[in-house]
Amino acid sequence: MHPAQVIQLPAPSLSGDLSMEAALSRRRSVRDYSDRPLQIREVAQLLWAAQGITEPRRGLRTTPSAGATFPLEIFVAAGNVNGLAAGLYRYRPLSHTLEFVIPGELRPALQRVSLNQPLVRQAPAVFIITALPERTEARYGGRAMRYVFMEVGHAAQNLNLQAIALGLGSVVVGAFHDADLTAVLNLPPGEIPLYVIPAGAPRQ
Repeated sequence: MHPAQVIQLPAPSLSGDLSMEAALSRRRSVRDYSDRPLQIREVAQLLWAAQGITEPRRGLRTTPSAGATFPLEIFVAAGNVNGLAAGLYRYRPLSHTLEFVIPGELRPALQRVSLNQPLVRQAPAVFIITALPERTEARYGGRAMRYVFMEVGHAAQNLNLQAIALGLGSVVVGAFHDADLTAVLNLPPGEIPLYVIPAGAPRQ
């Protein structure tokens, strides 16, 4: 049974129990995850932290973007998430929804293209950040890629800090075969993968 084509996510929380200073002090790369499933509200909060809308009128987001060109796209490969069938979903920030992209368990394939790192398969969900550089190139030409790389760093750190605030862990993975990951995600021409970010509850 396929999931709905579009899933409305729970509204993001705008307050929490952990200060920014505490989240920064606790941020570590987590590579060992427990069997606890993620909840859909946790996935929604992580997605919002990375690219969520903070000013609807102008479409501004949690992450700064050069000239508000917004080249990034966020996917989540759900494998053990309560409220989401296994599969690949694309986050749509303006509507705070998930668009169903590919059915089935993708974590083994993501592990394979990520230099066979077990943590990619072990995490209950894997977030993938891609970019469409042409969105930024149209305004900034040859300087666009440096702005895209800056932006993906901002988005990844937002996700990492949000994970800490939720009592979760994450790790940023840049070691993957670009062409193979592009094929697994079935990305269109011009869309490039930049980050793989497993996330889940740390093993105690």
